Amino acid sequence: MKNAIILLLILGPNWLSIAQDSIFIRHIYDEALLRGQAHENLRQLCKDIGPRLSGSAQAQMAVDWSYEKMLSYGFDHTDRQPVQVPHWERGTTEAAWFKTHQGKIIRVHLLALGGSVGTNGLLEGEVIAFKQLSDLQKATPKEVKGKIVFLNQPMDASQIQTFKAYGACYAIRGNGAVEAGNLGAKAVLIRSLGLPEDEHPHTGSMHYEAGIEKIPAAALATADASALAAALQEGKVQFYLEMDCRDYPDVLSANVFAELKGSKYPNQIITIGGHLDSWDTGEGAHDDGAGVIHCLEALRILKVLEYQPTHTIRVVFFMNEENGNKGGQGYAKFVKQNGEQQIAALESDRGGFAPRGFGLDGPDSYLQLLASFEPLFKPYDLHIFEKGYGGVDIGPLKEQYPGIPLFGFVPDSQRYFDYHHAPSDVFEAVNKRELELGAAAIASFVYLLDKNL
Repeated sequence: MKNAIILLLILGPNWLSIAQDSIFIRHIYDEALLRGQAHENLRQLCKDIGPRLSGSAQAQMAVDWSYEKMLSYGFDHTDRQPVQVPHWERGTTEAAWFKTHQGKIIRVHLLALGGSVGTNGLLEGEVIAFKQLSDLQKATPKEVKGKIVFLNQPMDASQIQTFKAYGACYAIRGNGAVEAGNLGAKAVLIRSLGLPEDEHPHTGSMHYEAGIEKIPAAALATADASALAAALQEGKVQFYLEMDCRDYPDVLSANVFAELKGSKYPNQIITIGGHLDSWDTGEGAHDDGAGVIHCLEALRILKVLEYQPTHTIRVVFFMNEENGNKGGQGYAKFVKQNGEQQIAALESDRGGFAPRGFGLDGPDSYLQLLASFEPLFKPYDLHIFEKGYGGVDIGPLKEQYPGIPLFGFVPDSQRYFDYHHAPSDVFEAVNKRELELGAAAIASFVYLLDKNL
């Protein structure tokens, strides 16, 4: 009795609500871990559909699969929102080699960067290496013209938060072709943006600028990048590259969404989701199959537990995050034009690893709300509740709804860049229990958001 009184004093007047929340969150976790459907749904998306690059047949099949899956759960409303998306194809498998100054020929593992032009046959050139993009920017056309630029900047392994290491290297992928092309290079190669040294190249988006010749751009596996750098230490190196990639006219695709209607404020929407599209290599399991399945499973769990939300909770599978964000941009305009009140959004786009918490991209006033969730999540090993990043897909909502809080699901990041945009990003790389824990964390977070906004 004495302990109970002490506990009531600690919890204060909200003790009953806190106790009810704790019990409901436990039910959420039990449903996810004992009767969950996340792992099987991810298997279907990865194995029955496959990689889902915007504009591809697989992307269209993924839209159809998602719509039918949402319908099967009997949500209050399920629909598709048409979106015009780019259509780029890799074509035949890339082939590449380098020849050392001693005449030794070494084959390398390489992927065209998304949006790159092809080589129009076998392209050959002498390699010139730069450690980072700023070094290339200091070079002269005389040094670079007619050569193949190699940007060999590794991700900083000393960074504990691996997304910081990724962000520091992103420029070599995004802007490398522009800077190298501006100096007259034949092509640009980058060291893949991945932490381990292995033979899995990592693709990703890049861009061109008007008035600068478009040159082929590709990413070398980290092990091959190290081998090329070592060969350059010994003397001149010739590189040979063939890529058949090309652009096609835009095509019509769709965002897919489903919702549980709010009992009190049906026109006030909490959007949760991730991106349905993926790169065309691997199966898009962590990026971002896990994210869309997290959010679908969260909505399913809330429905199974017969939770009646105060606000409408909508799960959205966005199309075209990887190479254009047409889905996220289109959704933000779509909901604004419909007169909806978007009051919060959450995105899962950092893989299916063990959950660690949630970040806030929004006004500091919501940090207190985040902090209030922390005691309820402590038994589930969630500890990150701080300013952070929401996500690419939900980002455009800030333009239409100034001051909206955007939340990003934060899983453990240490292995994410082993798989990001690589052929190794397959269903088998996702741990079943970690995926289920992530879905439970998101369902619990959305439940608390709905009750407290």
